[in-house]
Amino acid sequence: MTNVLQYLEQSAEKFPNKIAFADQKEACTWQQLKQRAERIGSALAARKKPGAPVAVWMEKSVDAIAAFMGIVSAGCFYVMLDIKQPVQRIAQILAALEQPLAITNIQDGKSLEILEHAGKPEEGFSMMQLQELEQQEVSSNILRQLRCSACDTDPLYGIFTSGSTGVPKGVVVSHRSVIDFMNYFTDKFQITHEDVIGNQAPLDFDVSVKDIYSGLKTGATVELLPRRLFSFPVQLLDYLCERKVTTLVWAVSALCILSELKGFTYRVPKQVNKVLFSGESMPVRHLNIWRQYLPDAMYVNLYGPTEITCNCTYFVVDREFEPGEVIPIGGPFPNEKVFLLDEQDRLVEKETSGRRGEICVGGTALSLGYYNNKEQTQKAFVQNPLNPYFMEMIYRTGDLGYYNERGELCYATRKDFQIKHMGHRIELGEIETAMERLEQVHRVCCVFDEHDLKIVAFYEGEIEKREIVKLLRTQLPAFMIPNAFCRQEHLPITPNGKIDRGALKRLYQEGQK
Repeated sequence: MTNVLQYLEQSAEKFPNKIAFADQKEACTWQQLKQRAERIGSALAARKKPGAPVAVWMEKSVDAIAAFMGIVSAGCFYVMLDIKQPVQRIAQILAALEQPLAITNIQDGKSLEILEHAGKPEEGFSMMQLQELEQQEVSSNILRQLRCSACDTDPLYGIFTSGSTGVPKGVVVSHRSVIDFMNYFTDKFQITHEDVIGNQAPLDFDVSVKDIYSGLKTGATVELLPRRLFSFPVQLLDYLCERKVTTLVWAVSALCILSELKGFTYRVPKQVNKVLFSGESMPVRHLNIWRQYLPDAMYVNLYGPTEITCNCTYFVVDREFEPGEVIPIGGPFPNEKVFLLDEQDRLVEKETSGRRGEICVGGTALSLGYYNNKEQTQKAFVQNPLNPYFMEMIYRTGDLGYYNERGELCYATRKDFQIKHMGHRIELGEIETAMERLEQVHRVCCVFDEHDLKIVAFYEGEIEKREIVKLLRTQLPAFMIPNAFCRQEHLPITPNGKIDRGALKRLYQEGQK
């Protein structure tokens, strides 16, 4: 297989009238999705050259999925834009894409104005309505020619992540990487056409790739869960039950919303039999609540940055964990090479449990790098220092990991979460783990205030600072005890479902003024 459209074509042939994707307002069958993709692709092929980026400016919806498949049919690659992001960031993304064509289904309103202000028509930016594209008749000969000239290393999608320079970086992923990953992903976790996948992630976040392409490959129905439901746990649980969702591939913070707010005391979505989580460390206390109410489900901890196509390691939870214990990120997916390098670029062996190194990844899963950003690509995607004999590219994640006594790979922290405080090198993740062991602390995130040189711990839970300090002193040296504690009703999360460290740092700094 060389093109993800083969997934769509096979599912349309096997399950033509089965619901493929559904949102709160509409649904489409596999056959309908294929037909929409061909019309949109035919219209785009007359306007864009193969390999070009095409932006999608829509809410998470069936329309957005149809736009994705239409863009791919035209031999181009899609970039989903978050319509709630500020105009400055959208402008940066459009500039990096060199002012692409943008497809939208929005007729008017504030969000359309943001896009209009962000793009530069004088430099080539243009917009088209999805409805207009779908009026095009299918040009079968053109679509066939595009497929014949395509190869599996062509770009499929782009996802923009935050950059250390303050400018978003566009990770571009090929057909080959997605096909290789999905073949193993759906097989290992037994995802079939009988499943209903409850998509939580925004479509500009790579967690959604697993939802979309699991559905396309197997014929499973994908329910695009509205973002607003994650603010109303009762409505979310009703939705999961009514839509008979079986499979959750969610960010940790999304899962914690239901367990933290005691949602399962209202209703348990008993059809759920697979719970896969990623994005940050899963607090054991929350995992155990899920396991209490859905004891027969499969639970999987997934790890991997956007740059390596979704995930590179997985751990099927096969034993009990206590609060404060670290859930391993496990071992690599087939056809992926995952290893640790120390500060001297020496291999960290599995036998040396507890010794930390940077997590590095090689194999087909590697993305094509950052779009239009050669400098950042060359920094992160490098020759494997363990191989002096032939070209072997690896991605340096910037994450630190270690092997536990069982030889399982564990995530420790980000390299850039390592701070220098009171003459000591400190990893904030270690402090967070210690606080998670405290029964009355439900979630925690530590940040470092460089101006006042203070470690600040934000947490959810009914416990006072004095008690936290007393308990932490039994686990951590004095120089690692946070200097300030801020109790929050709820820790803020990013649109991608991770704890928003930047927002917490700003919150603390504003409080000091």
